Amino acid sequence: MVAVLKSTVHHLEATPDDGNRYELIDGELLASKAPGLIHQRTRGRVFYRLTDYLAHHPVGEALFNPGVVFDDYNGVIPDLVFVSSEREHILTPRGLIDAPDLIVEIVSPGEKNSERHRQVKRRLYSVRGVREYWVADPELRTIEIHRRQEYSLVLVATLHEGDILTRPLFPGFSCPVAEIFA
Repeated sequence: MVAVLKSTVHHLEATPDDGNRYELIDGELLASKAPGLIHQRTRGRVFYRLTDYLAHHPVGEALFNPGVVFDDYNGVIPDLVFVSSEREHILTPRGLIDAPDLIVEIVSPGEKNSERHRQVKRRLYSVRGVREYWVADPELRTIEIHRRQEYSLVLVATLHEGDILTRPLFPGFSCPVAEIFA
């Protein structure tokens, strides 16, 4: 029998900066390259729309690439998160110490990245209590909306370029999906 050593958040923090982005899921260290231009533009457009909404409806805070540490074996860096004012206690100078209300991930090209966001991270976010999870795919030009139903995140909509993104989490928020991928 071979013993498999799991990495911890402490190992992750001690990893030298080599230009890669590291996340830890169930003790497995996952590396990815810096996001490309399309990824960054998509993330920026979602962030702009959320922060513009929040400037007029101050119900919480949107953050860009925060560290989210769920426990010693699970630490991720989502593209965007939203933390409601009621849950601001999870914000620390080093990042978040619990599940935010919303996580937004932008899919980078490649089957491995797609699987990581649509399966691996969705499972983690589901178990950890994230209320809503958006997966924006610039290649497909879609936004998948996963919403908490009882104990798990369930896909409730896949929005396309002709659709309008509105969410109960943000009353009055409205954004044409085409603008996210412009």
